[in-house]
Formats: sequence, C-alpha cells, structure tokens
Amino acid sequence: MKQVAWAVAVLGLLCLGARAAEAQDQRPTGVDLKQNRPNPFNPATTIPFSLNGDVFANGHRPRVSLRIYNVIGQLVAVPILQGAGVPLDNVELDCSSPSGCDFSAYWDGKVLNSNREAPSGVYLYQLVVDGQRFTRRMLVLK
Repeated sequence: MKQVAWAVAVLGLLCLGARAAEAQDQRPTGVDLKQNRPNPFNPATTIPFSLNGDVFANGHRPRVSLRIYNVIGQLVAVPILQGAGVPLDNVELDCSSPSGCDFSAYWDGKVLNSNREAPSGVYLYQLVVDGQRFTRRMLVLK
C-alpha cells in the first residue's frame, strides 16, 4: 500500500512539475518545445522543437539534451536527433538561419539499453537547452 501511495505522490509531483514547465514554456526564451507527433503513439514518435536566432547569437552553439521519463521519474530513453542520427544528449547544435532553426528527435518507443518496447502509459519528455528545462507529456497506447 505504501508503494502505491508513493507512486501516486510522485505522479502528482511530476504532473505539477510538467504543468509549471509548460507555463514556463510560454515565456519568450527562444525555445519552443512542441507536442510529439503522433500522440498517442505506437510504436514510434517524433518530437519537434525550435530554437530562434537569439539562441545562436554571436556564434553561440547551445548544448541540447532530450530525455524521456516514466511517471515515477525513471529515465526511459534518449531520442535520436533526426538528420544527425546521434542521441540527443548534450549535443551542440548549429543554425545558419538568422531567424532560427527547427529540429526534431525520433523515439522508436524502446526502453534505453534494451530491445523492449515501452509499455502503455504516460511519459514525460524534457528538453534541456543550456540548462533551461522544458517539459511536455505524451502517451504510449498499445
């Protein structure tokens, strides 16, 4: 019973954190984390995000990570940056457009370091750009 109560408490905190992060996403920061497509999904999804030109000002190359967590806060996966084919883990991004660039990451729906598909449920994905965090929710539906 204590484990169920603990899981419910953690889920509540994560949801509150995701709502707060979504509210933070609305302030002008130069980062726009978009809703994954499709959502719900099975077995794979794409996570789009944009960085405006201010993020790249004066030749700056932001460090970017994207991680997927389950509702109890465990790391589930690190998606692949589309076009580069590398895990989006502390990657320096570049943009040649003064107005900014659009990026996307791909998750095959598999759990990190295994060939096992993630079970149905709610997952949180968190984009970190130069230490700033942006979080959204997605749904795996089998």
